[in-house]
Amino acid sequence: MTFALWLSLGGALLLCMALSGSVMSRMPVSTSMIYLAAGIAIGPLGFALAAPVLADHTKALEIGTEIIVLLSLFTAGMKMSVGLRDRRWYPPLRLALLSMILTVAMVTAIGVGLLGLPLGVAVLLGGILAPTDPVLATDVQVADVADRDRLRFSLTGEGGLNDGTAFPVVMLGLGLVGAHEIGSFGWRWLAVDVAWASVAGLAVGAALGTGLGRLVLLLRRRHAAAQGYENFLSLGLIGLAYGAAVAVQGYGFLAVFAAGLALRHTEQKAAGDEMAHAVMGFNEQLDRIGEMVGVVVLGLLLASMMWVAAAWWFVPLMLLAVRPLSVALGLAGSSTLPLQRRLIGWFGIRGIGSLYYLCYALNHGLPPAYAPMIVGLTVAVVVSSIVVHGTSMTPLMAFYRRSLPGRKSSSAGSGGRSGRGRRREDRDG
Repeated sequence: MTFALWLSLGGALLLCMALSGSVMSRMPVSTSMIYLAAGIAIGPLGFALAAPVLADHTKALEIGTEIIVLLSLFTAGMKMSVGLRDRRWYPPLRLALLSMILTVAMVTAIGVGLLGLPLGVAVLLGGILAPTDPVLATDVQVADVADRDRLRFSLTGEGGLNDGTAFPVVMLGLGLVGAHEIGSFGWRWLAVDVAWASVAGLAVGAALGTGLGRLVLLLRRRHAAAQGYENFLSLGLIGLAYGAAVAVQGYGFLAVFAAGLALRHTEQKAAGDEMAHAVMGFNEQLDRIGEMVGVVVLGLLLASMMWVAAAWWFVPLMLLAVRPLSVALGLAGSSTLPLQRRLIGWFGIRGIGSLYYLCYALNHGLPPAYAPMIVGLTVAVVVSSIVVHGTSMTPLMAFYRRSLPGRKSSSAGSGGRSGRGRRREDRDG
């Protein structure tokens, strides 16, 4: 395909999505499903306009998927507008830590016991599939800076945090297959890959986000400067937070999420939501473009994938047993409503984040003998998640909105909730 043809196809797809967006929002079809179908149609399974092979592009795919995830993580951080001491933080923290560990443990057990994988490779598979996706899960995440719903807040926080907390698992898996130094009895892994890298990433991101927020507010108040450049500020902060965290051996994903969160809270304490709305509007558009590019490329690559027979039982086990069970155990005794826990258990969307970790593992020591199975299982889970979660998202979220406490107090004429209904939803949801 020529560059002009790529631009034409991409432009046509963007125009179609922009013109049909309001109609699609009421249909049981997600944008990711459309992008996946477009990629399949362009590739060897369709009109054969392009035929890329995964093995030839793992480096480029690692970089591309990493950029897409970074943009989404920053936006997720900006959306988290409740205070850090708010009880709404408990569910996403438990999901990103306890539920993720349980997911890795279950996938590792399945990998060793049912798939016959070595322990290190099974741990790698668990690390690749454990994080939920902040890119493809946009429609079930916090809608804007004023959204306080606990279901959406939990899914947004989980997606923002566990893309970083999955990194230690991947490093452990690489260490167990001999591709990364973890030290005797794992001491180096615990000290460096778990403790230092996580704390350093969060600290660097929080410091830079807070510092930039205060500097911008100071310049605006005293000198009427730094206005109208919110897009540059957000991209600059993403790049700086990521680079600074990696420079001190911290996790860049956690740093970028923390930077967005810190910038949002710094502005919120001092001046309201003006900068947050401007930054989020820009970043959400970039998220959509990144989603389109990532999923179209996935569709293009499907023809070159080696499908494994185990995917037929592994995917249902992953979506219908591993995810719901890990959420049920992780949120046991929490203040989330039963319906919220069930929906959180269902919407464990896998996508661009898993593709990034897959490419990272392929490029950093995944044994070639097991690469076809890990690739086949990962892609099968991601594609299945795009289809089944995309199909169920609209009807399930509509059912959830109708089931919210205080829903009957909604304003009938405008379709919006009354102030009392919103306050009750914030308290109960």
